[in-house]
Amino acid sequence: MAELAAVAAKAYGAPSAACVVPAPGTQILLPLVAGLVRPGRAAVVSPAYGELARAAALAGHQVTAVSDLAAASKAKLVLVSDPNNPDGRLFAAADLIDLAEDLHARSGLLIVDEAFMDVGPPDASLAEKLGGGRSNIVVLRSFGKFFGLAGVRLGFALAAPPLAARVAAMLGPWAVSGPALVTGTKALADKAWIDMTRRRLAKSSERLDAMLTGAGLTLLGGTSLFRLVRFPKANQLFRHLGRAGILVRIFPEHPEWVRFGLPANAPAWRRLQNALATFRHRR
Repeated sequence: MAELAAVAAKAYGAPSAACVVPAPGTQILLPLVAGLVRPGRAAVVSPAYGELARAAALAGHQVTAVSDLAAASKAKLVLVSDPNNPDGRLFAAADLIDLAEDLHARSGLLIVDEAFMDVGPPDASLAEKLGGGRSNIVVLRSFGKFFGLAGVRLGFALAAPPLAARVAAMLGPWAVSGPALVTGTKALADKAWIDMTRRRLAKSSERLDAMLTGAGLTLLGGTSLFRLVRFPKANQLFRHLGRAGILVRIFPEHPEWVRFGLPANAPAWRRLQNALATFRHRR
């Protein structure tokens, strides 16, 4: 566990291993860290990953969706995805730090879910800003999103050492399996593979952008792991792709949005291209 924490601290840019809490996935961490402050008003910067609001509610908070950081100024708990899911929106580190300082004045907490930061811009993570007495920020990092090993069940909470120790105490001993410890340590230390994969994903996302816009879909954003588009007939497209064995995500609250993941291999790329072409021809 100590070796994994040290490797993760280096990979994520945290000040030290004492700032890192390995866990069996970030899903289990969400309600735990939301419970680090007494129940009150929680603000989720939205649209966002739906589990952020659910986890805050499980911890007893009254949850409100807000559109930006400024609208979260009166909350006691603020949850942000950075890069955001599903639109890929990024938040300036300075703005997040200012919000954390504002929260600190009323004993509040900022949770930043960096599940997709492995493909984010260099130095965009808030992890390296956890020093300097910043004791009310928790950064969550996922493992399976980037490494493609979701079944390993591994994630991390990054925080100033006193706060990290509280999270670790809530998890208790032996929270992470032996195979996950070994796999995570080796994967996070493999900088050559990480750099190569970031480049490959960036090229693949550019290819996907060209395919989607060529099919008449309007690109809204995303990361190099997923792309978000707008299309007036999103439900029809969803059903058409589903019949072709292609799963995409639609959003009831945004009926024109569709989120695409990256095709896994050459046959999958051809299948998507053919499905988009037949849909465009029929409409």
